[in-house]
Amino acid sequence: MHFVRIEAEGTSKVQTGQPSMRSRLRSRFRAISTFALTAMSLAAISGCGNTFRPVVTSINPVGPAAQPPRYAVVISDPALGIANSTLPGIVTIVDFSGDTVLITANIGVHPYYFILNSTGNTGYTLNRDQISADNPSGNQTMSSFDISTTLQTRDVVLTTLLNGSNPNTIYSDATALFVSAPGHNAVAQFKETPPPPSLTQELALDSNYSPVYIAGTSGRPRAYVIQQNKSGGAGEVSAIELASSTITTPIPVGVNPVYGVMTADGNRAFIMNHGDGTVSVINAQTNQADPVPTPAVNPIPVGTGPIWADLAPTRNELVVANQGDGTSKGSVSIINIPLCSTAALPGNPNCDPNNPIDASDFGHVLATVPVGVNPQMVVVLQDGTRAYVANKADSTVSVVDLTHNTVTATIPVPATVHPNFIAAISGTPTGKVYVTSPESDQMTIIRTDTDVVETTIPLQGKGVMVRTQAP
Repeated sequence: MHFVRIEAEGTSKVQTGQPSMRSRLRSRFRAISTFALTAMSLAAISGCGNTFRPVVTSINPVGPAAQPPRYAVVISDPALGIANSTLPGIVTIVDFSGDTVLITANIGVHPYYFILNSTGNTGYTLNRDQISADNPSGNQTMSSFDISTTLQTRDVVLTTLLNGSNPNTIYSDATALFVSAPGHNAVAQFKETPPPPSLTQELALDSNYSPVYIAGTSGRPRAYVIQQNKSGGAGEVSAIELASSTITTPIPVGVNPVYGVMTADGNRAFIMNHGDGTVSVINAQTNQADPVPTPAVNPIPVGTGPIWADLAPTRNELVVANQGDGTSKGSVSIINIPLCSTAALPGNPNCDPNNPIDASDFGHVLATVPVGVNPQMVVVLQDGTRAYVANKADSTVSVVDLTHNTVTATIPVPATVHPNFIAAISGTPTGKVYVTSPESDQMTIIRTDTDVVETTIPLQGKGVMVRTQAP
């Protein structure tokens, strides 16, 4: 303050030719002020000491991309085994990641067959409604519904099917919906959109045979109606030509065929012949029985009572569940099914990529692996590492290592006694296997990284079938 007063006083007087004492003091004050300001600036620049202190900006870690939601969809029947009941069936949607029930809704009475369409966003069930002493088979209906966490009973559409058709399976293609109708010796074709599904025509079949299943891959030129001989003996398959919606000349297969699968490319179809322990191979490109290369034969001999099959596409293998005699152990047969390629037949001039023939080892049974008693169904993980087999008689699931063709675990499923249906979703770090039973109101969920039961899901009725949106 003293320096300020001196400077103020100095500026209030007239200066002479010689610097006054106040002028000299003012000059010294300015010099001292300049020095102080310079020192302060240097201190601000240098900071504390001469160590460089970088500025760190935090970056939040970025985790893996979120996986789209996937669901297991279960059909159950609270009236199963109850005479003259009008209780509706139940659809239950279960979250894959959290193993929680997201929504339930009522469907038709006594549902007994269930599929998802090729995109996994619509479900269809066959139901036997209004069963009574006068009408023991009931009025057949078909429920259709969106797979949604906001699904409500009012959103479920019920379609009445033709009386006496006795439908047993549904096949959904991108072009139409097909329902096998053994009571009419026909396949009923429905238009799917807009809902509800509407009947467009019935495709007549040979009256000496009865349809039991439709095998196909959505978007391919044809699907196959599997038919059993009403008098026993060899069955047959008839192609549904999807472009023209017509039925072609039947192709003979083995005795008592019960199930079939088609490869994703639509080139081959495989028919399980329960009555003679064989698998028939259909070349779906030529619509003929496949002339498999020697020494393989067509039909291919497998175990006793083949009842189900699933494809291991990454391995070019077909895994067949053989039921056996029902009292001793059944088995799975693993069949090699590669088509020709640059790797399989590099110098074969007949290998046309647009019409590939069988590779030289096509149809060879690589192994027959014993599993549990009375296996009903098999499902293969999409990475090709393992297959899971539902064994009805001993209430277990067998885990088959497809690299070494051995059983690596046998998993008891006491909450799902006598399982009859199994489905899987692959995933990282773990996938899930879902098991249902018509004798249990619980669904068992198995982890695929540990092959142990993770949990059970209570259903509101006895388990009928379970399907998954993504395999």
